[in-house]
Amino acid sequence: MTFDTFRCPANVARLDELVAFVEACADRFGLATKKKFGLLVALEEAFVNVCHYAYKEGEGDVSVGCGADGDAFVVEIADSGAAFDVLSLPDPDTTADLMDRQIGGLGVYFIRSLTDQVSYRREAGQNIVRMVFRHTEEPLQ
Repeated sequence: MTFDTFRCPANVARLDELVAFVEACADRFGLATKKKFGLLVALEEAFVNVCHYAYKEGEGDVSVGCGADGDAFVVEIADSGAAFDVLSLPDPDTTADLMDRQIGGLGVYFIRSLTDQVSYRREAGQNIVRMVFRHTEEPLQ
């Protein structure tokens, strides 16, 4: 499994560059349009989370690798910020009235909903979120 990698400061001003990089990789892989839409939404949510929360003591970098793993397109987002498993957050209550809902949590909910598989690991001082998108047009979870 060979990944193409994009590395940049964890700054939302770099989001457009990152999206263009990952979209080009997904196009080369031949990811279906619906899957690519889900990928780009999940990517934006994950990247913005890193930009806002990973480096409380200052600035840091984020590395995004993407490529094929068999019949799946995989994106791994890595940062060296404080250890935090974003997937440990509970899903928001999407059935509650909008005025009664707590703020936050929808981004992680989108990541879980729009990927075929998502996981977190802490390795060599890095948080790594791995998002998997199967090649087929099967419905998302």
